[in-house]
Amino acid sequence: MSDKRVALVTGSTSGIGLGIVRRLAAEGYFVVVHSRISADAGRALADELGDALYVQADLAQDEERRRLVHETVAAAGRLDVLVNNAGISGAIPHADLQAATPETWHNLYEVNVIAPFRLVAEAEPYLRAAARASSPAVVVNVASHAGVRPKGASIPYAASKAALVHTTRLLAVTLAPEIRVNAVAPGLVDTPLTETWEAARTLWREHSPMRRAATPADIAQCVTALIDSDYLTGEVLLADGGLNLT
Repeated sequence: MSDKRVALVTGSTSGIGLGIVRRLAAEGYFVVVHSRISADAGRALADELGDALYVQADLAQDEERRRLVHETVAAAGRLDVLVNNAGISGAIPHADLQAATPETWHNLYEVNVIAPFRLVAEAEPYLRAAARASSPAVVVNVASHAGVRPKGASIPYAASKAALVHTTRLLAVTLAPEIRVNAVAPGLVDTPLTETWEAARTLWREHSPMRRAATPADIAQCVTALIDSDYLTGEVLLADGGLNLT
């Protein structure tokens, strides 16, 4: 059991999720690290962070989603913050409509939309129990700039992130005032996944006002800002270095 505030961050052994758990651990949270695979890396990260737990779960499976939440609470004793960071993608040219198969749509929606919703549903009673009048519990969904602009690795991916954005707003209305629900919508982020995306890197370097992609630490800072506010809810923070302005 932890006497600290507890944060569960899905998809947190690399990339944006890793940046978020490191930031929250540094700010004094007990963090729950999660991945679908990468179990060795997850356990090592939890050991490194100290006040942390690793739980492996396949978020495409509803019983695994339920188990993730309940193992978190069983081990930590509470749940104050849920960060739905885990997601899947896959590049399909937007003009190649036949390549965007029903299976692609189903897989993306299962992990990028249904899983975050179901995790919130399972976590709701624990988040409400942790909420205080002066400090609501918090959900932060990691969406994408592709969910608010006609961009993205594929049409099904972008549509799934747009659905997550609207789900964020619907949940903000439904769960207030005890639970605040916000989202961050990153553009290009420097992660192992994007290290070969030369065209995107050139776009951000030459056309975004900040002249670079985000780092995982940049997005983690946005997430913690949404967590730290006791008032904001239903907001979608577009974190693309100003590319949307050009």
